[in-house]
Amino acid sequence: MRDVFDIYTIIFLALAVFIFLRLRSVLGQRTGRERPPYDPYAAREPGRPATEKVVALPNRTPEAAAVKPAEPVAPGERWKGIAEAGSVLATGLDAIVAADANFDPKHFLTGARAAYEMIVNAFAEGDRRTLKNLLSREVYDGFEAAITEREKRGETVESRFVSIDNAEITAAELRARTAQLTVRFQSKLISVTRDKNGNVIDGNAEKVTDVTDVWTFARDLSSRDPNWKLVATEAGQ
Repeated sequence: MRDVFDIYTIIFLALAVFIFLRLRSVLGQRTGRERPPYDPYAAREPGRPATEKVVALPNRTPEAAAVKPAEPVAPGERWKGIAEAGSVLATGLDAIVAADANFDPKHFLTGARAAYEMIVNAFAEGDRRTLKNLLSREVYDGFEAAITEREKRGETVESRFVSIDNAEITAAELRARTAQLTVRFQSKLISVTRDKNGNVIDGNAEKVTDVTDVWTFARDLSSRDPNWKLVATEAGQ
């Protein structure tokens, strides 16, 4: 029985390492609802991103830089499934890829989905370390203030994702050397807030809620580290 236990232990450890490395390749360092008293999801003006960056795309190795050039894409097909040809979004994506030939919107969305779930869960858990590495300074200050107020009142939040049904890029812009991408997330979430006595004061532990959020990520393209950071949030309709 001890040998069986050891074998399964090794298997689970191997799976954990694989999942960690897989997520890291998309997001870089993981450092990954009911509205809080200070609403991090309320409309905000996108601010200038801080110097720290998160939501990393795959690391660029010498081997990756040596891959053969992408084959020519017919007009109107370049952003198929992402943006309509000739649209403002397509123009913004063209500007970003012109400044960074390694940019891949589909790969970016994979990382953004993972970051979205990590940020929502980290806020519910009061995980400041994770949030600080995923958010711009301005957005982090708002989240941290909400967590502090919640802790002072002795409240706790339980949050669980049921699914992320959709994530799509709705805006793309290049400001000087800073790329900004706005993503609309549609998800299903179970969230409940309890007071210090464990009584439910917001949300429902048995109810699945449809949630729409519109988040903006930014990255300095002049940086050698291809990471993104959340710089603005708002609740979608």
